[in-house]
Amino acid sequence: MAAKLLLIEDNPNNSYLMRYLLEKAGYTVLEASCGARGMDLALLHKPDAVLLDIQLPEMDGYEVLSAFRRNAELADIPVIAVTSYAMTGDREKIMSSGADGYIEKPIDPETFVSSVSSHLRCPPEEGGTT
Repeated sequence: MAAKLLLIEDNPNNSYLMRYLLEKAGYTVLEASCGARGMDLALLHKPDAVLLDIQLPEMDGYEVLSAFRRNAELADIPVIAVTSYAMTGDREKIMSSGADGYIEKPIDPETFVSSVSSHLRCPPEEGGTT
């Protein structure tokens, strides 16, 4: 069975590229363009990991991350921040807020899937290419 990833990203171009790379590698990808919808999908589908943009409308990534960590059903799901926040201290702030991983935007298509995979407990579906 393919690992199921939830992508919470409001930029359609970023979503398209990440989804394309992950599906090509054999992952199943669910998408939400806002934090509230991401929470709903996570509760419904229990993904193997969440890829979370930090700059989201309405409920930013820090709020989403906090909500995941407070919810007993979601607290153990790995959350990987995928963000353009790349100033000194941003990575540390994100990680100390409860993220399990950090990937800087713009993503590198050559290393993105392996970066995501390094945070997962289960591999992509057989037959995918990285």
